[in-house]
Order: sequence, then structure tokens, then C-alpha cells
Amino acid sequence: MGLVTGLVDEREQRRLAKLHEYSLLDAPAGEELEAVVRVAATVTDVPTATLNLIDENRQHQLTTVGFDGVDSARAESMCAIQFESGKLTYVPDASLDPRYRANPWVAGVHGDVRFYASAPLITPDGYALGTLCVFHNEPHELTAEQLARLTDLAQVTVALFERRRQARINADLAAIAEARQRWTDTLLETIDVAVIACDRDGRLSLFNRVAREWQGVDADPDADPHDFPARYELFEADGVTRLSAERVPLLLALQEGLVSNAEIVIRRPGGEPIQASVNGRALIAPDGTPLGAVVAMHDVTADRTQQRLIEQARRELAAANEELRRSNVDLTNFAGAVSHDLVAPLGAVGGCLELLEDAVDGQARDWVGAASRAVTRMRDLISSLLGYAQAGSAPIRSVTADLGEVFGSVLTDLQAEIRSADAEVSAPFPLPAVCCDPVLARQLLQNLIANAIKYRHPNRPPRVEVTAEREDSGWAVTVADNGRGIPPEQRDRIFDMFTRLEGTATAGHGIGLASCLRIVDRHGGTIRVEENPGGGSRVIFTFPDRPPDRSSEAGYVA
Repeated sequence: MGLVTGLVDEREQRRLAKLHEYSLLDAPAGEELEAVVRVAATVTDVPTATLNLIDENRQHQLTTVGFDGVDSARAESMCAIQFESGKLTYVPDASLDPRYRANPWVAGVHGDVRFYASAPLITPDGYALGTLCVFHNEPHELTAEQLARLTDLAQVTVALFERRRQARINADLAAIAEARQRWTDTLLETIDVAVIACDRDGRLSLFNRVAREWQGVDADPDADPHDFPARYELFEADGVTRLSAERVPLLLALQEGLVSNAEIVIRRPGGEPIQASVNGRALIAPDGTPLGAVVAMHDVTADRTQQRLIEQARRELAAANEELRRSNVDLTNFAGAVSHDLVAPLGAVGGCLELLEDAVDGQARDWVGAASRAVTRMRDLISSLLGYAQAGSAPIRSVTADLGEVFGSVLTDLQAEIRSADAEVSAPFPLPAVCCDPVLARQLLQNLIANAIKYRHPNRPPRVEVTAEREDSGWAVTVADNGRGIPPEQRDRIFDMFTRLEGTATAGHGIGLASCLRIVDRHGGTIRVEENPGGGSRVIFTFPDRPPDRSSEAGYVA
């Protein structure tokens, strides 16, 4: 019993859902439904008729003939008794029928109905919505023909319900389609991409805002596709060769189905040409019917201009690197020539002047001494220039080298200067193995230590310490001295070529620290000068664990 009740309740819920789906309750009946009810009264030859809809709680009289319709409780409805049977109900005298004689509409509470007939309103899927009802306060009989016509009118009524429902659905779909179209139109008009579409014959059907701005016109559906290149000023990527009709991306997408990253130039009326990257697809209906094609064009003018500038800069850089390479080769050759053609003769001149100095006296001896000192200065300058040239152009070969051994070699080379200045040069802690070119690292340390001895404080013997500290990417090496120190305002330029400290009479050519900068730079490191807390200066340079790849740079050999 419970199962049956559940099934009944479920079917009633589906019936009510269908009734509400038609949206008829409490809505105007409309002229067509009113006409049906009038015809029903005429066909059955009675003065009163009604179109009843029955929901979960009430009987709603949608339209009536011969009386003013009112809503009543479903429990009091005559139509609610039999309407779900799906059969026409015909009662010539309801007062004699046990099903109806106690009903308020028969017993005098709401009316004195005697004749009663109703045709159920059955939907195509079998749900009863209500009835087309005719009645009279006098007994009355109908012929079989009249009963058949009443049934026909009930079917017409349901057909009108269906048409109204479908019209509402179509209106809703049209509203949704219109809203989607507005959204699509707004999207196409908002995006900064030119969108162009055509039909299956290649006739233009869409130019969005950007496309109109580029072309200065809207899509012309009458334009012959073969005239597109001339009409819309379409050119190949070189901007000179006009596109053939077969090369127009929109028509290519139509014929081949897909276009990817095609590049064309559009010469705008009264504007600068546009370099456009084009992607497109053919438009195919779900059933495979060709509909047309659409392309999206991105303005890549700025990107292509930037690419051309980058390529030009690369070519100029390559030319500059080639010129630098030649200059470095020339510098290397010059260094060799200087070494052979200048240093050797200067050595001979120096030797002769030493011999001459012993053979003369008086003012002549002073002149010879001055000349000998000038030759020495010239030899020192040439030696410094050679060191600078080698620091920048000699092949660099980075290996893992023991910095302690390099430091020891430097002490051996500078032994005479150290003794002469009563200097103390030390590495208080073991120096690590670092990634470097040992020859250039030796030149670097030698220049820095020699500078510290040369520019010592006049009131104290020089003390130089070399230490190393581990950093994230390599080693930081410090050469600290107790000399004169370097004023802060001069620290930024002491690594420039031929720069000498202001306010010092110590001989020098201003090349040593410039050579140090070149060596450190070629190792991919940095070099700076700080004040030494104990007086003097601290020169700190870094050697990364992995030196930069110099194989593509002019003048460098990895």
C-alpha cells in the first residue's frame, strides 16, 4: 500500500510540474482560449462553460462563459473527481449521481448544477492539467456527436497550451541568444585584436572595431574575394610584395582549414603600415557543413621593429667585437714589437750610459745620470704597458690553482723591493685553492702588493696582509696595507688608465691598477677599495667559482 501511495505521489508531483511548466495559472487566457470555451458552450447547447486548471490545492477557472469564474478548493471541485482518468465525463443530472449529488456545486452551496460534462486536458506525455467543462442548472442530454466535439475542443485547447509554451520557450531562447550575441559583439568590439570573418563563399561577414580602424571601412559583403589584396592593401611580410588572392590568410583558412602565425602587412589609409600576425580557422557546423572562416590578427609592428633594432644592434656589436678582436691582435703584436724593438735598444742605451757615467765627471756626469734615469723610467713604462696589454688580450685558462703557491711566487719576485723598503708581507692564514688563471692571478697579486709597498706611509715600514674569505659564489681576496690610504673621493677612479693619486710625488704611471681591473673583470669578478681600520687601504677582489664563458668575446680565449 505504501508503494502505491508513493508512486501516486510521485506522478502527482510530475503532473504539477508539467502544469506549472505551461505558466497558465493566474495568467490571462487570451482570445483563442476564450473562443474555445464559447464554442464548447454553443456545441453542447448550454449557457455556461469553463476552462478549469487543477493544481495541488485549488481549481482555477482560467476563462468562463455565462458566469464569473472563481477559484475554489480542489476538494470541492466536480472536475477534480474524474479528470485524471483521462476519459470524458457526462452526467445528464448530477443530483441523481452518487459521485456528485453531495458536491457543493450541486447541493446549493456554490451552485445548483444538474447537467455536467467535462473533457480532460491531457498533455502529449499523458498528464491531466484540468478540464474543458460545460454545465447547466437544468438536466440536459448530449448526442454522441456533441460529446465527440467536446473531446475535440479539449484537444485543441491542449494544442493551444503547447503553442503558447513553445512560443514562450522560443522567446526565452531568443532572449538568451540576443544576450549572447550582445556579449559576443561587445567582446569583439572591446578586444585589441582584429577579427574578420567570411561566409562559405569567401564573402565578408564581419569586421570588428580593430579591423574597421585598420581598414577605415566596414566589411563589404559584396566585395569579390579576389579583390581583397588590392581593396584592403594587403602585402607580404616584406611590405613590398602585394599578396595574391590565394595567399590571403582568411581565404587560406577557408580552403585549407587552418592558418597559423602567417605574417602580412596592411597599409592603412592615412596611417603607418601594420605588421600583423594572423591565425585562422574554417568554420564547420556540427554536421560537417562548411559555414565560412574567421581570422584573428595581432599587431606585431612594435615587436618586429624591436626585433629589427635588436638584429641591427647585434650586427653592430659583432662588427665592434671583430674590430676589438683586430685591435687586441694589433695590441698583442705591438706588445711583442715593443718588447723586441724598444726594450732591447733601451737596455743597450742604459748600459752605455752606465759606462759613460764612470768616464765623465762634473756637469757631464749629472747629464748622463739624468739620461740614465729617463731610460729607466721609459723601461718601467713599457713594462707596465706590456703588463696591461697582456692582462686584456692574453689567453685566459682558468684552472683550480693554489693561491698560496701563487702568493709565494709573488714574494720571490718582489724580494728586492720588500728588503729595500723593510716591508713585511704575509698571509696570516692559509690561502685557498681558487678558480683562476695562475699567470694572471700572479700578475694581479704582484701589482697590488707592489703598489702597497710603493705607496707606503713615510713614517712607518710597510705591512701588507693577504687574506681570503669564502662567499656564496666564490672567494673574496683582500690585500690590506698600512700605507697612506686612498681618499674616498678618489676611490672610484683609481682603476682608470693613467690615474695617479693626487697629492703624492711617488713615481708611477697609473697603469698597474687598471691592469688589475682588467684581470678581475676577465675572471668575472669585482674589485673595490676600502679604508683599512688600522690605517691604509684594503683592496678586495673576487674570483667566482665558475668564471664566465668568454669564448664568444673578441680577444678572449677560454
